[in-house]
Amino acid sequence: MSYPGYPPSGYPAFPGYPPTGQESVYPPAGQYTYPAAPGGYPPAGGGSFPAAPPSTGYPEAGGYPAPGGFPAPGGFPGAPPAGGMPSYPAGPGFGVPPTGPGFSGYPQPPAQNYGGGGPAQMPGYPGGQAPSPMPGPVCAMCSFITNLNYSGNTILNVIPAAMVQYTQGTIQAAPNFDAGRDAEILRKAMKGFGTDEKAIIDVVSNRSNDQRQKIKAAFKTMYGKDLIKDLKSELSGNVEELILALFMPRTYYDAWSLHHAMKGAGTQERVLIEILCTRTNQEIREIVNCYKSEFGRDIEQDIRADTSGHFERLLVSMCQGNRDENQTVDYQKAQEDAQRLYQAGEGKLGTDESCFNMVLASRSFPQLRATAEAYSRIANRDLASSIDREFSGNVERGLKAILQCAFDRPAFFAERLYHAMKGAGTDDSTLIRIIVTRSEIDLVQIKQKFTEMYQKTLATMIASDTSGDYRRLLLAIVGQ
Repeated sequence: MSYPGYPPSGYPAFPGYPPTGQESVYPPAGQYTYPAAPGGYPPAGGGSFPAAPPSTGYPEAGGYPAPGGFPAPGGFPGAPPAGGMPSYPAGPGFGVPPTGPGFSGYPQPPAQNYGGGGPAQMPGYPGGQAPSPMPGPVCAMCSFITNLNYSGNTILNVIPAAMVQYTQGTIQAAPNFDAGRDAEILRKAMKGFGTDEKAIIDVVSNRSNDQRQKIKAAFKTMYGKDLIKDLKSELSGNVEELILALFMPRTYYDAWSLHHAMKGAGTQERVLIEILCTRTNQEIREIVNCYKSEFGRDIEQDIRADTSGHFERLLVSMCQGNRDENQTVDYQKAQEDAQRLYQAGEGKLGTDESCFNMVLASRSFPQLRATAEAYSRIANRDLASSIDREFSGNVERGLKAILQCAFDRPAFFAERLYHAMKGAGTDDSTLIRIIVTRSEIDLVQIKQKFTEMYQKTLATMIASDTSGDYRRLLLAIVGQ
């Protein structure tokens, strides 16, 4: 299928974004819904594992051994140096829907609920359901990751029983939204000598992605001009990149990021891992379709051309979007998978990499948590530590990213943000990409994890690492 209005070849590298006269259309908010991703599960008490002592409730943090086993903060070793997206080209802009609400093309999914939306059916509990989680935006028992690292050896305490039950973005759809009024505000902010950056920031940081698409349409209808082209003429540098990213439909932005990561010399493997190993099945399928229609290329073929070996196979598995998303945990299968993983790695000379790929690429996140817990009992070592010992390089980072997301997806993004700003220089593309793509999904929980993990707020680190309108817009999105 093709998304109406976009050229088959996709947009060229910045500048020139997109070709003159090439415009897109979008569907109304809520037309597409993403499947719920994995939620939590209670400690095994009545499954196929050896019987555990009767449970009287969830233990406090630290009460379980570390089945996930992520080491202390260190991030992705060997990641490419900080860089930025190339500048956008001059052109009429992109993605402006014609008029009215009847958009077709890129879906605008609502905020994810990868906690599963409700209790999973669990053996050993009355009625087959686990006890209700604690109230609050994030269940208090979720703070089971104290230190994260893809290269160190510090082991975590993990509580597999209670996971994030729902997530929340920092940007919500504005009530009493009027696209024409916002278009007028933006026009006034850019008219005449100088630019009222504060007015622009106030609008774009307080509107949902779907509302921004409607503002673009209203602007063209009212003034016969392209909003993106006007913004580009008034802005530059990182703030321009950030605002253009905010005006891209989310599916397109992910597809564009993947295309840019594999285009030209070199490959940005960290971007491939960040997107393909963290998105839901439906998100991945829509990204794959968008990639094909916008850039005229097959993402699987591009992955095969730009990567190799077991890392290539892992990414090909990920881009199928076929992970089991059943929230029910099969403890017998978890025990069997744990034994299979042990025999494929620690229990033999050499490593059967395909076995690790099969389990981590296909099992649901609740199932992976049960498998990791069973593995720690069989191997007397957590699964992440075994991956450290058996793998290296990008495939190791990819497998551990999947495992970390199975336990705590916001913590994964919190770590990526920290390492984008840590030390000399800033990886602005990673900072922008994560802030924009998670702003309507789980940025509230990412902020909370960031503070827990690094004893400083995300806003504080952004404020010390950025400046000017770029800083003001990032802080407006993140919230104080």
